[in-house]
Amino acid sequence: MMAPDIRRPDAIDADWLTAVLQGAGIDAVVESFTAKAVGTGQIGDSVRFRLAYARGGEIAPASLVGKFPSADPDSFQTGVMLGNYHREVMFYRELAADALIHTPNSLFADIEPARGEFVLMMEDLAPAEPGDQLKGVSLDQARLVMDEAAKLHASHWADASLDELSWVSGSKAAPPSQATPDLVKTLWTGFRARYAERLKPDWIGVGEQVVGRFGALVEGHSGPRCLTHNDFRPDNMMFATAAGGHAVTTLDWQSFAYGNGATDVAYFLAGALPPEVRRAHEPELLDRYLAGLTAHGVTGYSRSDLAHDYGRGGFLLFMTAFFAAMVVKQTMRGDDMFMQMLGSASQHILEHDALASLG
Repeated sequence: MMAPDIRRPDAIDADWLTAVLQGAGIDAVVESFTAKAVGTGQIGDSVRFRLAYARGGEIAPASLVGKFPSADPDSFQTGVMLGNYHREVMFYRELAADALIHTPNSLFADIEPARGEFVLMMEDLAPAEPGDQLKGVSLDQARLVMDEAAKLHASHWADASLDELSWVSGSKAAPPSQATPDLVKTLWTGFRARYAERLKPDWIGVGEQVVGRFGALVEGHSGPRCLTHNDFRPDNMMFATAAGGHAVTTLDWQSFAYGNGATDVAYFLAGALPPEVRRAHEPELLDRYLAGLTAHGVTGYSRSDLAHDYGRGGFLLFMTAFFAAMVVKQTMRGDDMFMQMLGSASQHILEHDALASLG
């Protein structure tokens, strides 16, 4: 059987699914299948394929989940422009095995960079269920996520080899960021106009300073770098349920970078916990994260280093909220989510006096 090619969900057939399985070392033949959209991705579309076999062994999965480019033209162009599709495929092909954090097992990952078409076929993580940015997480779930963050960041802590990879955002070999000061200002201006009735004065004040000092924000980190997720939030995670599943699995590796690990920590805690819960348990959660780094071999990174980097970590959450809102398909849930992210980030930035660090 020929190797699977790159195609959109509506072009997938039983022979193609058989080729995916056999290419991954699973001796099975798919007879038929059903396909249903899953998830709430802003830039990529995910589909669950439930499989019926003409021949299937013990390890033949009952279902697979495929990820594809967004069917929305604007979101598709954003994924191509920002390199998100290429980056995610390369993560699964080159970095996932050594990243320590729990990720889905990939059976097939390929891309045509010139056209932006890609396919990512993964194990189905059910009965684990996706997190929800709008609902947040429990404190126990937040503790588990801190453990996962420590594993990820320790896996490539101060690993200069990442600087040689052009598809790793933030590396020395990466092309210049598409997020230029002019583009950021334009998107913020449009965001302010579109959501004027929903924005609080404090949020606008933070935004004006962040956009106005964008250069200082981009160049502000001088400490150790590591492999970071950069969209580290509940919507991009699967959590175990009473029916089973792995405790926490992290998905959506479209934005990963060689950057500041504490940014992931702030991005998650600021956006996923109610502010009063975050404030009450922030010291405990940061201590847990630092202990995890130490347990996985990181040295020379102090609690005061972490506090400094964590205080600035809310900037990425704020930037992502208004940037993404203006470059992907607009939906009611998306609007609510971006408002939640922007408001949570603003609170975190102001509480930690992070604006002062921009000079």
